[in-house]
Amino acid sequence: MNFFRQLFAILAKELAVEFRTREALSAMLVFALLVLVIFNFAFELQGIDIKILGPGILWVAFCFSGILGLGRSFARERDKGSMDGMLLAPVDRGAIYLGKAAANFLFIVIMEAVTLPLFVILFNASVEWFPLVGYILLGTIGFAAVGTLLSAIAASTRMREVMLPVLLFPVLIPLLVASVKITQGAFQNLPLSDYQGWLNLLIAYDVIFLVVAYLTFEFVVEE
Repeated sequence: MNFFRQLFAILAKELAVEFRTREALSAMLVFALLVLVIFNFAFELQGIDIKILGPGILWVAFCFSGILGLGRSFARERDKGSMDGMLLAPVDRGAIYLGKAAANFLFIVIMEAVTLPLFVILFNASVEWFPLVGYILLGTIGFAAVGTLLSAIAASTRMREVMLPVLLFPVLIPLLVASVKITQGAFQNLPLSDYQGWLNLLIAYDVIFLVVAYLTFEFVVEE
């Protein structure tokens, strides 16, 4: 029970700080909007089928905007020295990780909740909302799980703004490929059997990396 109190305390702290400063969310939303506007102008000139390339555009916006938020996940604590105090406190390291990951997940979901309707409006896309939202949330779980762990690693380096994308993108390749393929299937109203393998890969990725990140976080922050 104490573990969950610690987890929710970390989550509440992250939400309170972000909603007070709005540093990460504002940057994520502006960047996502810029990505959509740029691609919209480019594809209006080319006349490309949005059902084929739309999922890639959407996940480019999600991924690059999400990294802006993940980069701030541990930077604030490292800059102010409060991370040392958190580690000295009798707080389970797993609770710190899950609280941070849950906060990052919520911030990315907020960005996605704004970006997806804008995408539909700008590109005049017709989508099935129910399966599409579920698939996006599945991809976001793995994104937040891996991103939170690697953000903790990058935050302790001098060039953390550069290191996080360098560390994160190679690990995200399976997730991004699976997410784009699944989203493409949803855009084209394909039967689930056509992309079931990609969906299984995405679920396995989420489970494996969430468990691995949870188990290794203690060793990462101690270094």
